[in-house]
Amino acid sequence: MIRNTFCILEGIGEKLEKRLWKEGILTWEEFMDAEQLFGFSGERKRSFDESLFRNKAELAAGNAAYFSKKLKRREHWRLFDSFKKDAVCLDIETNGFQPNGGGYVTVVGLYDGYDYKCLVRGENLSAENIRKELEQYKCLITFYGAAFDIPFLLRSFSGLEFNMPHFDLCFGVKRLGFQGGLKKLEHDLGIERDEAVVGLDGYDAVKLWESARKGSTEALERLIKYNREDTVNLMQIATILYERLKQSTGIEEYLSCGVA
Repeated sequence: MIRNTFCILEGIGEKLEKRLWKEGILTWEEFMDAEQLFGFSGERKRSFDESLFRNKAELAAGNAAYFSKKLKRREHWRLFDSFKKDAVCLDIETNGFQPNGGGYVTVVGLYDGYDYKCLVRGENLSAENIRKELEQYKCLITFYGAAFDIPFLLRSFSGLEFNMPHFDLCFGVKRLGFQGGLKKLEHDLGIERDEAVVGLDGYDAVKLWESARKGSTEALERLIKYNREDTVNLMQIATILYERLKQSTGIEEYLSCGVA
């Protein structure tokens, strides 16, 4: 999808992007190959050609951080297909309070489509370990992470940076008209959870941590299993939402029939 994206260029919005698609300019290459385009002065066209040439080179080099800055945050989902193999899903659990009110992170879950890793407070959870894990990836996937998980981590651990593209599924869900939170979305998409944690929510996670802190191994194991479900399911949801968001742009209609 990113190769069909022209709203990456300053001054081009979704309306103009769709006009280009309709006129048969479906990719960066087709834009650059066109000698002239209606509505674009020669100078503006040359400037955009230079930008697209740079974009093409950075994409070939796998420089995801470059696109994180170039593309508006609400459009980061367009990068998912190109960087899926280097994406990581992230979900945190907390003790129920904000960092400035005694709050802290209890669990950080990470899943890359193959392996789930869990960082637990008092065991292996540290800024250094979070940073080491994140350095392996180029794209971040969360659910409401832009408003909760990432700000909470930044306030809790010094030295962390999140410069990679961020596909926040929560905002993709709203764009597509879904209602409710993660558990409701999973139900609507037919994604099932482990029976051991079906029905649990964030408040239950707080209570499980309290029991674990008092020495309950069973409570800690269940908390980790709950976090695992939250984290692992994000990859499947991201794949589904990406395809639906792509359809919502109308690009597939133009790709399937050449041009309108």
